[in-house]
Amino acid sequence: MQIAKVRGTVVSTQKDPSLRGVKLLLLQLIDEEGRTLPEYEVAADNIGAGVDEWVLISRGSAARQVLGNEQRPLDTVVVAIIDTIYVENRLIYSKTNQ
Repeated sequence: MQIAKVRGTVVSTQKDPSLRGVKLLLLQLIDEEGRTLPEYEVAADNIGAGVDEWVLISRGSAARQVLGNEQRPLDTVVVAIIDTIYVENRLIYSKTNQ
């Protein structure tokens, strides 16, 4: 799993039929110190995450299983909206402080 920040949404009117009704988000990856990385991903979201929220993502076959259908062409899925992150008793992120 990886931590990421929601930067925006991805809208596509023409897509694989198995992706109809699936919300897609543009995510920027975050390192263990809370710094944004120069890497972006598009992820399916059934959790309801919004722009600027930090989320936990899952990739690969685990991502396809989260949505209950291994036939969907997904590599990444949002599995949680993060409330807080502590590393070695140090607060890295708090949703309430944003």
